[in-house]
Amino acid sequence: MILWKKERKGNWPPTFSMVVPLVLVIMAVGLFPLLLQGNILSGTVRQSQIDSRQSEVLNQCQILSSKMTRAGYFMPEYKDTSLNTEMEITADLYNGRIVIVDKNYKIVADTFDLSVGRINIAEEVIRCFQGELSNVYNREKQYFAQTIPIYSNTPERTIDGVTASTENLISIADAMEEQSGFLDLIVVLILGVAAVALSRLLTQPYRNLAAMIDKVAEGNMETAVEEDTYLETQRISEAVNQTIGKLRAADQSRQEFVSNVSHELKTPITSIRVLADSLMSMEEAPVELYQEFMKDISDEIDRESKIIDDLLSLVKMDKSAAEMNITQVSINGLLELILKRIRPIAKKRNVELILESIREVSAEVDEVKLSLALNNLVENAVKYNIEDGWVRVTLDADHKYFYIKVADSGIGIPEEFQDRIFERFYRVDKARSRETGGTGLGLAITKSVILMHQGTIKLESKEGEGTTFTVKIPLTYIA
Repeated sequence: MILWKKERKGNWPPTFSMVVPLVLVIMAVGLFPLLLQGNILSGTVRQSQIDSRQSEVLNQCQILSSKMTRAGYFMPEYKDTSLNTEMEITADLYNGRIVIVDKNYKIVADTFDLSVGRINIAEEVIRCFQGELSNVYNREKQYFAQTIPIYSNTPERTIDGVTASTENLISIADAMEEQSGFLDLIVVLILGVAAVALSRLLTQPYRNLAAMIDKVAEGNMETAVEEDTYLETQRISEAVNQTIGKLRAADQSRQEFVSNVSHELKTPITSIRVLADSLMSMEEAPVELYQEFMKDISDEIDRESKIIDDLLSLVKMDKSAAEMNITQVSINGLLELILKRIRPIAKKRNVELILESIREVSAEVDEVKLSLALNNLVENAVKYNIEDGWVRVTLDADHKYFYIKVADSGIGIPEEFQDRIFERFYRVDKARSRETGGTGLGLAITKSVILMHQGTIKLESKEGEGTTFTVKIPLTYIA
């Protein structure tokens, strides 16, 4: 019986460590097929080597077994040493070991001269004496054992065996793995350089975009952010430009607000000074003129007070919503009270006030703030109406929101001005606003109050046909 054996020398585990995610992706995409192909090729070559070596050893052992049978190797009179020499040559050829076991399981020859005279009852030896050829491959320890029966020339046809081992079964596969590992290392370096270069090329538009945004962040608001290399960078550029546009508009609005506040506060004071100087320059002015001038001064003081009150209201609106005083309020009753306060103004202009309550509505609101907002809407509808016109206030609700519509038959708002009417101090017709006593802050206050209630306000208007404001506010206050 012949046993052939080979031990595996070791493995080469390749490892990769990448920093940039994009480089990692590129490396993975490039290396995965290469490593997969290498593993498959290595396994195929290894198995091919094992099969080839097993076949080769089997042929050599069969030749050696045939020679031993013909020469009567187990006969007492056999004295020839040529077969032992050939056995040693065969074992050396495959860097292995050949062991001869007789029918009593006793080792009678060993090319290593280590176990002559010992008993060998290994499973493959027993199966060989039963007439079976065996080839056992131990993948974990990387060796295989080949057993071949040797038939004696005696009439009993006793079966003896040859055992062989080797330590160089898959040296070619090992060498190929080492070369493949070196090749993989070279490919890794090439892919690494290519991945870094490609990643820099791919991310260059984003770096350009970041540089542009940095300039904007430094305060250069006139910088144009344009990067359309990719669809994503194009969208980012558009979004940033929109944001910059809003920032410019906000900054311009802030400047206009400061300018308007200065102008609005200064105008009544200037009028008061002119009236006072005129009175003081007259030595004997009639009482009627004094009364007229004093009434004008009083009106200007009221106007100044109204502006200051509205500004203070805006300041309060800009503070945290934590200052909201939320209570359960009847919206129907609130609207009736507002219309009752405004009816005297409406009567002077012969404007009809109509309240249409579709259902009873009770909601969680800040009564004072909401009353101020709705009062501004209804009062504006009356002031900017036509003679003998009408104002209709409609209240409705669903399971989640309540809705208030304030529609009028007034002069309407031109379409080009509708986007700006909620801006502070913005007035479509400044001359008419001054006549009606408007400060340009009413709608800004109204929108601020509605937003504090997590609501919305929409405008529908057509010049010469009237205006409709629609307010939508949750029934339950959302902090």
